[in-house]
Amino acid sequence: MKKLNSIRVPHNKNTQDSAVEKIPLPQSVKIPMCMNMGKPCIPTVKVKDTVAVGQKIGDCDAPFSVPVHSGVSGTVKAISDYLMSNGSMCKTVEIECDGLQTVSDTVKAPVINDRESFIKAVRESGMVGLGGAGFPTHIKLNPKNKIDTLLLNGAECEPYITSDYRTMLEHPDEMLDGIRTVAKMLEIPNVIIGIENNKPEAVRILKEKTADDSNINVMSLPSLYPQGGEKVLIYNCTGKIVEEGKLPSDYGIIVMNVSTAYALDVYFKTGMPLVSRTVTVDGDIVKKSGNYLVPVGTSIEYILDYAQCEKDKINKLITGGMMMGITIYDITQPVTKQNNAILAMNKTESSEELPCIRCGRCMNACPLNLMPMELDKAYRKRDTEALNRYKLSLCMNCGCCTYVCPSKRKLAETNQLAKDFLRKQK
Repeated sequence: MKKLNSIRVPHNKNTQDSAVEKIPLPQSVKIPMCMNMGKPCIPTVKVKDTVAVGQKIGDCDAPFSVPVHSGVSGTVKAISDYLMSNGSMCKTVEIECDGLQTVSDTVKAPVINDRESFIKAVRESGMVGLGGAGFPTHIKLNPKNKIDTLLLNGAECEPYITSDYRTMLEHPDEMLDGIRTVAKMLEIPNVIIGIENNKPEAVRILKEKTADDSNINVMSLPSLYPQGGEKVLIYNCTGKIVEEGKLPSDYGIIVMNVSTAYALDVYFKTGMPLVSRTVTVDGDIVKKSGNYLVPVGTSIEYILDYAQCEKDKINKLITGGMMMGITIYDITQPVTKQNNAILAMNKTESSEELPCIRCGRCMNACPLNLMPMELDKAYRKRDTEALNRYKLSLCMNCGCCTYVCPSKRKLAETNQLAKDFLRKQK
């Protein structure tokens, strides 16, 4: 099987031995009504309402929308507009915590009898993909095609991030129970758990726990970036190529993050929806790096204070990884469902873009064999035909091209602008 292009990046897994720590409750949380790819939810509570942990506070009947629940008990303080990272607006519900963490009487384990009730339960859990994309899980787990392989993404190839790794170490049984429930309800015969080989303890534990289960295969993968990219992981684990315009389900595959499987199992057993997140907090000005469990809606500033970050020295603040994460414009913005890391950096590279020298390094680094230098040229000319010809839609924004470019050209970022340009043209 031909090897895909890849790059080596510093792992910097400084928090791999840091067990998940539940931090003290903040005074208040601000919970956005849109934390997935669908339309924003409409708040189902109003100012001065009392809410409990696990209570639904927002919903929408649009197909790709996912309900929103509270991770704290307290009183609704305000409902206001929130500027999302993509530039769109949605409502946010601000809740003043009472410190009691009273659980809502609606939190009950769902009754699942068939596929229909299973999909309904997944939606009611408020689950989205916890690898960062935020794709609604109830949509992913309800494909039109027959699925023969459930592929669990445990690669966690981004530098610094270890939240998935800690989930595999600390909750392997629950994670496996979640995997088995999904496989059973969707009648999927084969399960593959793909993990980079820089996480040998996770590989060992999961291989031991699945030794008697012939349906589950734990695969140790090379520690090469971007091993965790969906198309890359599918190819390296199954040999199948997901072509342009196609979905993994078109090839009989569903890809799910390991932390998603764990969170689903919690909901199936207890009825507690997705109301909290484990986030890796790290960076060269963070004195207490670690993995922290926080209610969704907790401000990034509060978490950084707990992690003893020297906030006045922050030059770059990122949610997610160094390669595919998003730069934060406001330190007070809240943690959302899809956030898996907060990175605070003082030392950053800032160099001026130079002209392309046609060295081809970006092309040699691209795992999908694209030609980033040609895409960059086509976008600058606003050449729609060329952007389509060079298959812009296949770009997964992994950042390999930007990383290796000796001229420091922001190629991956340009591709994102080009995608937005094409959408507007259509």
